[in-house]
Amino acid sequence: MAKYSTGGGGGGDDGDACELCGRETTDLERATVAGAKLLVCSDCRPHDDAGNAPGGRGGSSGSGSTSGSPGGASAGTSGNESRKKELARKQAKMYDSAAGDSKHWEEGGTNYESDRLPYLVSGYGDDVAAARQDAGLTVEELAEELGVDDDDVFAVEDGRAATAGVGGSVVRALEERLGVEIVDE
Repeated sequence: MAKYSTGGGGGGDDGDACELCGRETTDLERATVAGAKLLVCSDCRPHDDAGNAPGGRGGSSGSGSTSGSPGGASAGTSGNESRKKELARKQAKMYDSAAGDSKHWEEGGTNYESDRLPYLVSGYGDDVAAARQDAGLTVEELAEELGVDDDDVFAVEDGRAATAGVGGSVVRALEERLGVEIVDE
């Protein structure tokens, strides 16, 4: 069964892999996580929106066997809101762990608005590369002059500014220094 399904697919509770973390196990139980009904392993059961594992097993990962709200948090919207934010952060961190480096989640958080990349014109990478070459600069020289990372300049010239996480300030600096218009305003 695919990860992150809504529980509408075939198969029973006989298990193969946790739909939240992907761990292969035969010990799966139904849980509602962020509104989705999933088959989850014992490690992911604490993420159940009900606050405890379905089937009356109690938390098997150190949560104790007392009833009530998990972690002693008081019930209410602020506790639920905080729980949802924590769950979203953990899911994003888990995704990045599988995809590569997840340190930026711990160090920088998720502030996507601080240096937002603007919309760029089609073929912006070729325009920047041509303007840099016309100025007689290497990528390294240009990056040093602007005080930016060489990899960011390479990413812009390769046309992968968005996927490389290049900030809008780098794009604006390249535009100004090289006299090219690559932002689609």
